[in-house]
Amino acid sequence: MTKILLFIVASLLLPVPWLPAAEKPNIVVFISDDLGRLDTSLHGSKDVRTPTMDRLAAGGMTFDNAYVASPSCCPSRFSLLTGLMPARHGAHPNHSQVKPGTRFLPPILKKMGYRIASFGKVAHGNRDFAGMDFNSPQKTGMSGEVVKHFKKKQIDGPICLLVGDRRPHVEWTKEMNYDPKAVSLPPFFIDTRETREHWARYLTDIEGMDEEMGRVLKFAKEKFGDNFIFLFTSDHGGQWPFGKWNLYDYGTRVPLVVYWPGKIEAGVRTDAMVSWVDILPTLIDLAGGKVPGNIDGNSFAQVLLGQTKTHRDKIFTTNTGDKEMNIFPIRSVRMGQYKYIHNLRPDAYHTNHSDRLRNDGRGAYWHSWYDAAKTDPKAATVVNRYHTRPEFELFDLAKDPNELNNLADHPEHKGRLEKLRAELKAWTAAQGDELLPHREPYLTSAPIPEIKRKPRKKKAKPQSK
Repeated sequence: MTKILLFIVASLLLPVPWLPAAEKPNIVVFISDDLGRLDTSLHGSKDVRTPTMDRLAAGGMTFDNAYVASPSCCPSRFSLLTGLMPARHGAHPNHSQVKPGTRFLPPILKKMGYRIASFGKVAHGNRDFAGMDFNSPQKTGMSGEVVKHFKKKQIDGPICLLVGDRRPHVEWTKEMNYDPKAVSLPPFFIDTRETREHWARYLTDIEGMDEEMGRVLKFAKEKFGDNFIFLFTSDHGGQWPFGKWNLYDYGTRVPLVVYWPGKIEAGVRTDAMVSWVDILPTLIDLAGGKVPGNIDGNSFAQVLLGQTKTHRDKIFTTNTGDKEMNIFPIRSVRMGQYKYIHNLRPDAYHTNHSDRLRNDGRGAYWHSWYDAAKTDPKAATVVNRYHTRPEFELFDLAKDPNELNNLADHPEHKGRLEKLRAELKAWTAAQGDELLPHREPYLTSAPIPEIKRKPRKKKAKPQSK
């Protein structure tokens, strides 16, 4: 009898990963590309149709304060996969690589018995990453590829399915499922015909992404029954002014919904502040694994399971830049309802691909913004605010959610500003962040330089016989 009791006690003390595979939840992560939270039906958009997102929210938990680590694809996605902030994993500018020896988190799931399959854009550039068993970099029709893959494979054990839709990343579709004259633009935009048409195309891409997610969700229900966690999120805000490559909430605050039938209470919204570096630690924790202790991410499983209502008391975000298009390093911290932004090079212009290239489907509307700024003082103020920033910005997100009223110079906020500055300074030092631009910025003492375009090679004309 003593031996039996000892065996039972020892069994109870075993870590969850040693439980039968059937008891581990299957995991599905669906990632949208360049989608801010405000551009969804869940968070206030009166126009866009995202029924799949709505169904997930009705059956699970919606996070109102989810943030990415950086509002740029490469550093953001590496933060997801490593649980590290950009200064630590090393891929701080867009289109860069992590430091040699950087450890990824998916191998932990793999060691727990998970089969990890990736479809579409999960890592930046649709590239392979540590821990995956299969990667389909195909940028469209991912749900069809998912169905084909799992029809061919007989997999014993739990599955971790990662799907990344490139929408609504530019260039946006030429289709318009929305009337440009009837859509509602963000209040910090300049209202022009060209802007409205591009916005209608952007909304159409969001709708298409949501439909694709619906097909993946249908597959998950058919294959896994109720034994799966479905997590939806986006890598940062859209490629619009004050969105992507900016540390305003329009660039860093993203949708996040988690659905787990029978485990997560249905239809719940939470104010808990979470970061993208927390996502994989949370999934590892929910699956019964051990989360590494030397990363920036922390599991918010207790929030999902209703055991607590809070997670982080501070949210840090960073941006360094993107090649020659965006050279404007920024750091930020949010505590409570206040957010402090440090623009490290206020002597330089803020620019990005949209205003510099002005291509159809990504930034051609900028011609109309510049034209409007010539005669309309309000439009001129918007363009000037976009290109030039003060060194310090402080916003009360409760009273000013669009971050239009900078409180940094208000005497009554002096103490709060100093406290947030000290918090951010201590954090960047602990991160080993050098606080430098990745290349020489464009100084405001001179005009913004034109982009030097390489001449296109002319195709040789076929010789007549």
